[in-house]
Amino acid sequence: MLGGGYAGLMVTRELEERLPPGDELVLVDETGEHLIQHELHRVIRYPTFADDIAIPLGELTTRAAIREATVTDIDADAGTVALADGEAIDYDACVVALGSQTADYDIPGVAEYATPLKRREHAATLRRDFLDAVETAGGTAVVVGGAGLSGIQTAGEFAELADREGVRDDVEVVLVERSDTVAPSFPENFRDAARNALRDLDVRLETGTEVTGVTATDVRTDGDAIPSDVLAWTGGVRGPDALGEERRGVRADLRLSDRTFVTGDAADIVDADGERVPASAQAAVRASPTVARNVERVLDAARAGESVGHLEKWAFETPGWLISVGDDAVAQLGPEVFRGAAANVIKTSVGLTYLAEHGSLRDAIRVVRDELGDERVLPDRPDLEP
Repeated sequence: MLGGGYAGLMVTRELEERLPPGDELVLVDETGEHLIQHELHRVIRYPTFADDIAIPLGELTTRAAIREATVTDIDADAGTVALADGEAIDYDACVVALGSQTADYDIPGVAEYATPLKRREHAATLRRDFLDAVETAGGTAVVVGGAGLSGIQTAGEFAELADREGVRDDVEVVLVERSDTVAPSFPENFRDAARNALRDLDVRLETGTEVTGVTATDVRTDGDAIPSDVLAWTGGVRGPDALGEERRGVRADLRLSDRTFVTGDAADIVDADGERVPASAQAAVRASPTVARNVERVLDAARAGESVGHLEKWAFETPGWLISVGDDAVAQLGPEVFRGAAANVIKTSVGLTYLAEHGSLRDAIRVVRDELGDERVLPDRPDLEP
C-alpha cells in the first residue's frame, strides 16, 4: 500500500481482514499519519485543531507494517517501488493511493507566492500570514484561487477568522474562479446554495476570471489585478511526483497493470457507468472495498498459478455532498439542498462517525463541539478542553 490518506487507509483496513495471516502487508506513507483532509481548512481559524485531525497510522491498523518513507518511483511492470532513501521494495500486488498535489498550471508566481492547503503546516502558514498582514496593513486583502469545495471552505474560514479577530471591516476576502460559477462540477442547486453562503459572509466572488500571474502584492487576471496580502491556492489537482505528476487513468476495475492498482486522487477514474469520478474523499472511501477485493483476486490467482479472471467493476454512487462555509454549511442529500442548522447537523454527524471509527471518541467530541460552535470547548481554548 502506498499512501495513508482516505484511499490508502481504507484499502489497508479491508486487506487486513481479507489477506491470509502469512501475507505481508506494508503501508508506506511519507508522514506516518492519516490526515483528515476534509477538516483541514478549520485549522486556519482553530490552530490546535491540527492535533485532532492527524492520527498515527499505527493506531488505525491492526497488522500492516507502517513504513514512513517517500515514494519516488513505481515500476508497475517490474513490480517495484523506489524510495527516497535508495531502497527498493518488490511487490506481488500494489495499490497506489498517494493522493494528489495542488496544480499551479505553470502560472507565473503561483509556486513562489501562493500557499496550497494540503498539509497542516500549510494551514498554519495561511493563518500566520493573515495575522501578520492584519497587524501591519491598514486593510488586508485575502485571495483564494479556485472555487471548488476546498476553495469555498477556505474562503469561509478566512471570513470567519476576520470576524473573530475583530477586523472584518478591514479585510476583504476574494474568491477567484476561472469557471462562471463556484463549485462548477456540482449540481446547480448546490452551487447556488454555496454561492449564497459565501455572499452572506461578504466574500467577493470573481467568477469567470482567469489568473495569469501572481506577484508579492497582487494576483494578475485576464481582467483587473486583484491586490493580495495573503494568497491561498486551491485551483486544481495534479498527480503525485512518483507518478510523474500525472493522475493515472484507470477504468472501473482500478487496475493500472497486472498487479498494480491506483485509487483515490492519484487516479483519474472512469467508472462502470462510463462516468468520470470526481477527486474527493468520498470517492476514495467508496472505491476501497472494490480495490481490496480485486487485490485479493490477483493474489489468489498468483498463488494458484492461474491467470486472473474477472475483476470487479466499481460505479460511483453518492448520497450527496457536504461542505462548511464558515459557521454555515451546505448539504445536498439526493435532490434536496440544506443550509444552516440542518446542514450543520448532517455535516457534523458525518465527521463524528468518521472520527469515532478511525480516530478517537475524544477527537470526535471536540470536532462536534467545534462544528456546532460550542464556545465552551473550542480547539484553541486548551484551558477549557475536557
